Formats: sequence, C-alpha cells, structure tokens
Amino acid sequence: MSEYKFVFDLDSTLTKQEILPEIAKYIGEHESISKITEETMLGNLSFEESFEKRVDILKKIPISKVKEILLNIEFNGELVNFILDNIDRCTIITGNLDVWIDEIISNLGIKNKYFSSKAKVTGDFIDGIENIIKKEDIIKAFNEPVVAIGDGSNDIKMVEYAEIGIGFGGVRPIAPGLLEVCDYAFYEEERLCQFLKQLL
Repeated sequence: MSEYKFVFDLDSTLTKQEILPEIAKYIGEHESISKITEETMLGNLSFEESFEKRVDILKKIPISKVKEILLNIEFNGELVNFILDNIDRCTIITGNLDVWIDEIISNLGIKNKYFSSKAKVTGDFIDGIENIIKKEDIIKAFNEPVVAIGDGSNDIKMVEYAEIGIGFGGVRPIAPGLLEVCDYAFYEEERLCQFLKQLL
C-alpha cells in the first residue's frame, strides 16, 4: 500500500482559535461572527452560505490589518511539529481566504503546502470571494491514500472521502455530522499525534 498523505483542516484543528471570530473582534462583530460559525458547525447553514456572510462583514477590514491580527493566533504545537517533520506527506486544506492566512502558514514554514479559498482583491481590501474551496475535490485529486483530520461540518465530505477520517475535538466540540462519519475521534492533541505517528 502507498504511504498515507496527511491532510489537516486549519481553524480549530491546527489553530487554538477560530480565525474569523478573532478577526471580527477588531470591528466589534465577534458575537455575530461566532454565532454564524456555530450555526455552520451544527450543520444549520452550509459552509458556502455562512462563509459569504462572514466575509461580507469582515471585508471592511484592511487585509494588512487582518494579517497583523492573525500574528497572535496560537497553534497546536505538536500537530505543527508533526507536519514539519513529515512535510512531504502533509497538506493543509482550509476554507479560509488565501490573502488572510498565507502569512501565518508561511511563518510556520509550511508555505506552498496548503489549499484555500481565494479572494477578489483591490489594493488592501477584499472585494468578494473568487472561489470557495471544496475540500473533497482536493482529496479526490491525490494519488495516495489520505488521512484527513478536521473538526467542523465543512470537513465532513473531506473525511468521508479519506481512507482514514479523524475528528479532532481538542479546541472545541467536534461537529455532530462529522462525528457520525469519522473513523476515529480524538480530544487530546498528544493522543492524536501518537496515532498519526503509528500511520507513518
């Protein structure tokens, strides 16, 4: 059998915070963004619909300011170290926008190892969304068997298409729909990393 490719969600899987609510604090919209995020997690809103709503609220913030805000985002260090130790076999797939997250991913030393949604940009501002990524389409394009790790409802199809699908609830509860389809569920970063290392 081929070696596994490991695919990670970004928000609340690799990060210790959900990124969009952190951005929203800057304009006092944390509560409204968090509410939309949770409705999406529960499967009450499609990711595409909720993401468009959230970006519409947040696009008034300059991109440069968002990048500055995100420098304070904390990561799950053991998972990041697993990726860096196995960089040729690891990929991040996030629904988040390229212009917001490219710098924090690059700072981890994982530049060009991720797929994301893409923004339409004029100067230092987002005009809208060019493309919302479908995580399962990326999975289908890989030649290797995939181990997929995520926490939210927008990870469900990615996990379903993976050879091994993992729900990770180390930051917040795993989305109910994801729990129904994942092969394994972990709630501690150390336990998850131990399991991933067994699959190398």
